[in-house]
Amino acid sequence: MRGETLLRLIAIAGAAGLAACSNDTTKTTPDTGNASIPAGPPSITSEPFGQVGGTPVSRYTLTSGHGMRVRILTFGGIVQSIEVPDRSAHVADVVLGFPTLDGYLNNTGPAKTYFGAIIGRYGNRIAQGTFSLNGTEYHVPINNNGNSLHGGTAGFDTKVWQASQQNGSDGVGLKLQYVSPAGEMGYPGTLTTTVTYTLDQKNELRINYHATTDAPTVINLTNHSYFNLAGEDTLGIYDQKVTINADNYTPTDPTQIPTGQIAPVKGTPFDFTSPTAIGAHITANDPQLLLAHGYDHNWVINRGMNTGLVQAARAVDPETGRTLTVSTTEPGVQFYTSNFIVGAFTGTSGHIYRQGAGFTMETQHYPDSPNQPNFPTTTLNPGQTYDSTTVFAFGAE
Repeated sequence: MRGETLLRLIAIAGAAGLAACSNDTTKTTPDTGNASIPAGPPSITSEPFGQVGGTPVSRYTLTSGHGMRVRILTFGGIVQSIEVPDRSAHVADVVLGFPTLDGYLNNTGPAKTYFGAIIGRYGNRIAQGTFSLNGTEYHVPINNNGNSLHGGTAGFDTKVWQASQQNGSDGVGLKLQYVSPAGEMGYPGTLTTTVTYTLDQKNELRINYHATTDAPTVINLTNHSYFNLAGEDTLGIYDQKVTINADNYTPTDPTQIPTGQIAPVKGTPFDFTSPTAIGAHITANDPQLLLAHGYDHNWVINRGMNTGLVQAARAVDPETGRTLTVSTTEPGVQFYTSNFIVGAFTGTSGHIYRQGAGFTMETQHYPDSPNQPNFPTTTLNPGQTYDSTTVFAFGAE
């Protein structure tokens, strides 16, 4: 079934960009086998993982003590792997990634995937790389179809973050910090950002984002992990079922910039208010699906007046029983079905990733918010603290 669905959907890719070549020389490779992960107290360890321009990169391994293991790089704050058991206690890595540092360093250009990375200063798109703030116009690098995507040509995913370990009775954490100088990628203000990954005994990976600035700026941080609950070495995700807690989404123009409309999902292929296979409607003759070659849109999370954590989405792989529940304090979530992966990326297991290899749940403020006055603001002023939390909770049914 998976193979038949994938073959049926490959045609959606169209003229997707060529993938960047990889020249892996780093010797350190992940140990992401299928053996069970030993039980015990939560733990965190580190090891060298190469260098970027002479700056050492480390890989941290966080273990929940209840069958889950996460590996995170200080380069880009990248989640390299997440290993979790299925209903039969079989462990598999459920995120896409590269086996070596060079894989990430060589992942550049129009086909860049941002596997597992911290995205900033501004996640998603800013129209024509231009926005105004307090009467001043700013220009940030254009790197995607005439727009600025994910912070520009050298966003937070390309930085080596300062790391410190955190140990607690219920879990372990990795605190990462990066100071972005004023003017970096054209953004105003010196921005001090801290991202903390915490893995607890309930097999929940919590991501806390905090930032402060010394001048007015815009900010929209997220994580760009691609999930495949059947395992990153399987064909694809089209049979996996997704529920998105959203009655509305934000349609886009041909360059994938929101039109400003908040549109209902009811009666459209964007209705995931009940569990729906990812591939169920992805080939529908819908203008929005054709523009993005599949799903690559922002859903407006149903949260009412609740400003705390709410469930944004849930996914399940019927074959393995693995589940992912996404909760967030953010107002939106970008559901993307890896429409532009065209078979040129070799993943952590040696498996070749193709279109539909994984899906993202990028919790966020809406794309192009600085240019859309009816969207929730992404402006951060001195004296304010950017504070955002997302939780990826794993289980099996």
